[in-house]
Amino acid sequence: MAASDHRSLIEETLSSHEEVVGAFREACSGVIAEMGELTVKCLQKGGKICFFGNGGSAADAQHFATEFVVRFVENRRGLPSIAFTTDTSILTACANDFGYDQVFARQIEALCGPDDIVVGISTSGTSGNVVKALEFAQSRGITRFALTGESGGPCAELADLAVQVPSKITARIQECHLIAGHLICDIAERAFLEE
Repeated sequence: MAASDHRSLIEETLSSHEEVVGAFREACSGVIAEMGELTVKCLQKGGKICFFGNGGSAADAQHFATEFVVRFVENRRGLPSIAFTTDTSILTACANDFGYDQVFARQIEALCGPDDIVVGISTSGTSGNVVKALEFAQSRGITRFALTGESGGPCAELADLAVQVPSKITARIQECHLIAGHLICDIAERAFLEE
């Protein structure tokens, strides 16, 4: 591929990103603000934020949990957060003994209570193990957020609040999920800087 072809790909991708981010801003700013407010209330009550997803969404889960526990921009106390995607012993034991669709629901059963928030991340909104986890959390009265693409799928239906990125392109959806996660963390961080 010639350098000029690379430049064309880059321009097309950035134009697509800008278009989706503009639509995302219009469609999702309000729900992100609501998520941020509920996150602050959860943490003030001693709850924790738990993230989960598959593939790139698993990486996002780990990324977001890290920013809560360590910091986003400013130094402040660690905020309780867990990524259910990082413990290979739990993941492989649960997948082996109960099936892969239970790997996140089982951790919610063991680690979450009604003061917590669980965040299912699925670009399609249909990931089986994310759906099962949100169903289980609903049965326990746990607050549920979902980060999905435009269709939302069962994940959005099961969530109390859902960011449905207005795109069908996985990469664009993931880019907006990153923005949403950063904004939620930034809102929480600013609240706890006041301590």
